[in-house]
Amino acid sequence: MLYDLNVPWSMDQHHPHQQRIISFLSELGYDTLALNHTITGSLPAAIINPIPAVPSFEIPKKTILLRRCTLNIADPSQNHRLPALTAVYDILALRPTTEKAFLAACLSLDSHSIISLDLTQRFSFHFKPKPLMTAINRGIMIEICYSQSMDTGGDGSSARRNFIGNVVAIVRATRGRGLVVSSGAQSVLGVRAPADVLNLLDVWGLKKERGLESLGVNPRGVVVNEGLRRTSFRGVVDVVEGGEKVVKEKGKESGNKEKGPPQNGVGKKQNGKRKADENGEATPQVSKRAAKKAKLQALQDEKTTSSPAPETPSQPPLTEDTPSKPQATAPE
Repeated sequence: MLYDLNVPWSMDQHHPHQQRIISFLSELGYDTLALNHTITGSLPAAIINPIPAVPSFEIPKKTILLRRCTLNIADPSQNHRLPALTAVYDILALRPTTEKAFLAACLSLDSHSIISLDLTQRFSFHFKPKPLMTAINRGIMIEICYSQSMDTGGDGSSARRNFIGNVVAIVRATRGRGLVVSSGAQSVLGVRAPADVLNLLDVWGLKKERGLESLGVNPRGVVVNEGLRRTSFRGVVDVVEGGEKVVKEKGKESGNKEKGPPQNGVGKKQNGKRKADENGEATPQVSKRAAKKAKLQALQDEKTTSSPAPETPSQPPLTEDTPSKPQATAPE
């Protein structure tokens, strides 16, 4: 399953244009999409999610739409009410514009799950491994939007040069781990197929295995962690319903088995115990060795009783040829 967690959304955008981008991404194989609402400046008093839960246009059947908010942050000391934004949106991302805000997003702030940077700009600080790896170990991913390399507004050559330099620095600092690759495309022309994205990432120094993780495994981890943070107990244990009925049915089946008559009379086990006989005495347990001796003794007794007695030799019948014994005569 492939993910694209940055599909720009705005209230001024026409619905057919948004529908065209979502349909094209779905045809390319992206199953889970996140509509991104970017907030700049201070937050209003009442935080409301302007992205509708159910879009007004038809979307492909297998496509899952999420609602995301990206907040531009310059001074982390100001109260941006991040927990309130987390409760309203499905995914919260921060876009730091200063080094102080970048370090705070990597090291201290914990309400977001993605750090999304405008890589077309030239930053006044370097991307060091320590803050980036600390953020990744905390479960915060670094986002790269490949459509920024195709930005032709203004000075397009300098924007592409800054983008490629920043991407190479991030890949070198993170060693390709903890990255999330999204489109961030404002139109259909900025969307690319997964194979084309992998080729671009390979040119920028990211290997194919890490590129596949940035399109599937890492964004899936973001979606799952954000879902657990909102529905589970303290973001650790998720309560799943639906197992009570199965337990009751198993209990009924075991009860029916216990109520049935015992087979072969006495000595059947029920509830882990051997049933006693009618006189109240339990059948004695015989060891295997004693049972074997009794069996051998029974076989020997059977052999002795069934063996025939030795036959006594019988005299042959008298015939004419056989001489008879002389009979003794009494003396005269």
